[in-house]
Amino acid sequence: MTLLITIIAAVIATIIWYVNEQRDTYRLGTLSLIYWGASLMWLMDFVFEYAELKADYFVQDFSDILNDSLLGLAVVTLGLAAWIIILLIKDPKGVFKKKFLKK
Repeated sequence: MTLLITIIAAVIATIIWYVNEQRDTYRLGTLSLIYWGASLMWLMDFVFEYAELKADYFVQDFSDILNDSLLGLAVVTLGLAAWIIILLIKDPKGVFKKKFLKK
C-alpha cells in the first residue's frame, strides 16, 4: 500500500507540474522528484521483501495493510511539508522579502 500511495502521489504531482504554466515559480518539479524518489525507495523495499517472502508477501492481515496505508500517507505528508519548506525558503514571489524588508 505504501508503494501504491506514493506512486499515486507522484503521478498526480507530475501531472500538475506538466499542465501548470508556472511550474518553475512554485518548484513543482521538486515536489514530483520527492514523490518519485519515495516511490523508488518503496519499490526497492517491495523487491527485496518479495524475494524474501515470495507469495506470502501478498497475504497480509488487515492491520498490516492499515499500517502500510498510514505509513504511505505519512510519507506523502512529509514530502509535502518538505516541499512547502523549500518553497518558503526560496520565496519565489518575494512575499517575505517585501514583508520583512519594508521600511
